This record gives sequence, C-alpha cells and structure tokens, in this order.
Amino acid sequence: MSLVDDLARAVATLRAAGVPSARTDAELLAAHAAGTGRGGLQRLVVMRADWPDGAGERFAALVAERAARVPLQHLTGTAGFRGLELAVGPGVFVPRPETELLAGLGVAGLAAAGPAPRAVDLCTGSGAVALALAVEVPDAVVGAVELEPAAHAWAERNVAALGDGRVRLVRGDAGDPAAVAAALPDLVGACAVVTANPPYVPDDMVPLDPEVAEHDPPAALYGGPDGMRVLAGCVRVAARLLVSGGLLALEHGEHQAERVAGVLRRAGGWHDVAHHVDLTGRPRVTTARVGGSPA
Repeated sequence: MSLVDDLARAVATLRAAGVPSARTDAELLAAHAAGTGRGGLQRLVVMRADWPDGAGERFAALVAERAARVPLQHLTGTAGFRGLELAVGPGVFVPRPETELLAGLGVAGLAAAGPAPRAVDLCTGSGAVALALAVEVPDAVVGAVELEPAAHAWAERNVAALGDGRVRLVRGDAGDPAAVAAALPDLVGACAVVTANPPYVPDDMVPLDPEVAEHDPPAALYGGPDGMRVLAGCVRVAARLLVSGGLLALEHGEHQAERVAGVLRRAGGWHDVAHHVDLTGRPRVTTARVGGSPA
C-alpha cells in the first residue's frame, strides 16, 4: 500500500486502540520512520510519494507498538518541552505539557532575580525544567538533582547536549537536605529559585492511562500514602538552598493544592503561598517564598 494508504490505516488502528491524538501520533511516527520532520511528511503525502526504502516496514512496527500503548516519545526517542528537544525513553518520566507551567514560573523568578542568578531543580528526571531555566535565563547557574540511575542517565545525556556547563547535574536524594547540600555546597543559601516536580501520586491511585501506569517509572509517580512524602522533603531542601525571599515552585496533582499549602504551613517560614492553574484551569503548581524579602 502507498504511504497515504498506510497513514490512513494507521490512524484507524490507533483510534481503535484508544490512543488519544491518533492522527497526530500516526503522522509523527510516519515522519520518524521516513527520517524526516512532520513538514517533510506532509510534502510526501501531497506528492503521493512512496515510502523511502524500509520506511514502510519501520512505520508498521512503530504503529503496532503505539497501538499497544507504548508512549509515543519512547518510540521516537524525543520529547518536546518549551522549545527543547529532549532525549527520553524507558526509565525516565516523559515531560508533560503541564510541567511547562512550572518551568515558566521558575524562569520568571530567575529573570527577576538580578544578574547571574542561581537555581536548583529537584527530582529533575530528564532534566527538562533545569534545562529550560538555563536556556531561557542564559546567565543563570542551575543545579539539578536526580536519584534514580536510569533517569539520571537520560538527564546526563540531555545536559551534555547543552554543553556549556551551566547545568550541574548530581545524583542524590532530592528530599534529603544534607545530601543535596553535600552535592551542591556552593548553592546552599544562594538560590533565587528552587523548582520541583516530585512524585505525587498516592500509592493506591494507579493512573488510568497505560502509557503512564505501565511505562513511567514508579519512582517518578508515587509519593507515599497521600502523595506528599517526597514533596515534603523537597520543601525542607528548598528552605536550605534559597536566599531569604527566594521562590519555591512545586508541581502537584490537580486536587492537592490545599494539601501542599498545609505542608508549607507545617514546615514554617514560608509566605506568599499561591496556586497557579494550567491551560485547562486546574491548579497544578504552588509557589511560596521563604524568609524575608528578596535581597
């Protein structure tokens, strides 16, 4: 069958398998199989061209895997995030569009902090937020902390691609103040911003989407009985890293905003607590400041 016919059949297959955005996914997989971008694929479609050598077979295999609900990003090996192209795959949490809100709040806080600001991204995963901070605030120095070996390896690859040394990736427990302080001693009490997208799904709430439940690493999803265990540790770490008046930004589940505010109240020393909604109007990030006014 022709490329156009194969593409139409793939869309039908993915829809039947319950894949959201079946047409978009089919086109991205076809472009990947053909070794081109989505624009290049559209040119092939308009020209009713044949597949490049071997691309049709590669496409059929990719569609079968996507129909089995293997994440699109695992099949293409990349995920887009605020203009970045990140390498991702098994063992690392695939960055989501809603996390762009977290990164944007961090970028705004850094940009307002004066020259050569410093930041740390906790539970960095693929390095998405840390890299966004560094790319969008070019004079910033950014630390990034990740515990899980597989995720750390993906972050290492993405940080190396930036290549300028401003993102300092360390392996360690993002919820342990002593461990983070030992790994990044010069950033203790020096950061204008700390960001974190910790695991926050309660242990007994298995996500419905197979892409998440079966392919995202459990360590990046589950945060204890109420989902707050790692997040509470990140609050303690942030209090040690931030300058007085510095900004903490925490991603969380859409129904957890008040629970996060409670964690901050119990920790003490936090003020200006605010909840921020994503593009669907759901509260997904809470910010707070520590100590007094910024210097």
